[in-house]
Amino acid sequence: MPSFTFNFTALTAVAVLLTSVEAFWRLPCQGRSALARIDPLVNYGTVGDHAHAIHGGNNFGFSTLHDDLLKSQCTSCQVKQDKSAYWTPALYFMDSNGTTELVPEVGGMLAYYLLYGQNVKAFPDGFTMIAGDTNMRNFSWPVPDPPKSEWSGDQVSQLALSQKALGFNCLNYKKTPEPSLYRHFLPDYDYTIANCPDGIRFELMFPSCWNGKDTDSKNHKSHMAYPSTVNDGTCPKGFETRLVSLFYETIWDTHAFAGRSGGQFVLGNGDPTGYGYHGDFINAWDEGFLQKAVDTCTNESGLTSDCPLFTLQSEDDQKKCTVKTPEQLDDDDCAGPRAGLPGKVAVQAGPAPANKDGAVAQQAVPSSKAAKSSSTSAAAASSTVVPVLSYSSVASTAQYDVSSSAPVASSVSPSSSLSASSSAAASATITASPSLSSSAAGGLTTVSTQLLTKGNEAWEVFVVEEDVTVTAAYAATTTVASAGGVRRRRHHHHKHRHGAA
Repeated sequence: MPSFTFNFTALTAVAVLLTSVEAFWRLPCQGRSALARIDPLVNYGTVGDHAHAIHGGNNFGFSTLHDDLLKSQCTSCQVKQDKSAYWTPALYFMDSNGTTELVPEVGGMLAYYLLYGQNVKAFPDGFTMIAGDTNMRNFSWPVPDPPKSEWSGDQVSQLALSQKALGFNCLNYKKTPEPSLYRHFLPDYDYTIANCPDGIRFELMFPSCWNGKDTDSKNHKSHMAYPSTVNDGTCPKGFETRLVSLFYETIWDTHAFAGRSGGQFVLGNGDPTGYGYHGDFINAWDEGFLQKAVDTCTNESGLTSDCPLFTLQSEDDQKKCTVKTPEQLDDDDCAGPRAGLPGKVAVQAGPAPANKDGAVAQQAVPSSKAAKSSSTSAAAASSTVVPVLSYSSVASTAQYDVSSSAPVASSVSPSSSLSASSSAAASATITASPSLSSSAAGGLTTVSTQLLTKGNEAWEVFVVEEDVTVTAAYAATTTVASAGGVRRRRHHHHKHRHGAA
């Protein structure tokens, strides 16, 4: 019986732990301490421009600083030693008549403390920062992101990195989860209701490269910078000190508004695109405690209960901790239903930057339904200009459900349908990350990686190449197809132990 031998390249998917992110913890903030127009960083000493969902220490007001937060009697987060303040714009549903209603938060928010890089330092006392730009209404980079190994030029500018630090994860727990920071815009109403039955998870990565001297800056940003791949990579010159990587997650129950076609989801700052999503942070951990936690709380589970330093409180106690509302806001209804957005904020869809006087920026029709128009109140503006990413069956592969060790069949090659103002989509479907060590990859070549999240877990899958030689025997009368282009996939399933992007 004759035999033949042929060689082909095999793709092996293996999830491994990157040594630089072995240590992290997930800080649940299951209580919301306030829903109010309070922003002591941007609107110090006065009523804020727009409504925020606020978490953390309860001594929070118009003029709050680090020392004030340390005097908080409680925190709406789980760890008692942390009186820090965490806040982002609230999400609203706006009906076609301009009436707005707060979208329910699911489980509060999560603040991930990730230890990317080497010699990671805690936030110094008095440290504050902002991530994102409330006025942004455009995204001029390829959609979806090319592999990180291909980023160069303007794509690694601080502007580009800051926009790629936003994520809007379409949640459908019956399907393979999307990667974190995969979609940098808020999907429109029709797409969200049709594809995201478990809501939208808002994601925000803060910069982690510090100039080593300033605890704040005039715009609350310029003392910090992003590393070259948003969450990891190389820090720019002058910002070589690596601080804790802070990552926010908040799930909003958008599906609660199914059946109300004609409306739209919009942030409290008047942004229906998501490009203007942002977050604020004032550090108020007990003095010296955070550095001890960085050095000590290195359990790979990411659970606060696995760190003996933390004093934890129950979910009920977190929810009992609230901010005393300033009297200037006594009549300020931030939950609704109400006419327009709190603060009479105008809805501005861009693509020009939003402006404070509420003038309507350039308008365009929504990308998902070109013929659709949405009427709003006088305070509302135009239709949303956002591309729509969807999954198509270009190539069906075996993909691992992160909740089990068994492969599940899924179509994972994203195609992109863009609005007329957007560039053609890049063909990349997976995001590359720092290369594996030779020990982790067995000396093989890394092709790409993908980070998948579900609930509070994250898994990173590395695809590597290897040459395989196969010798097979066959009967002389058998017809053998050409071996050219034959490929096989092997899947190894290991838990990636850090909790976010």
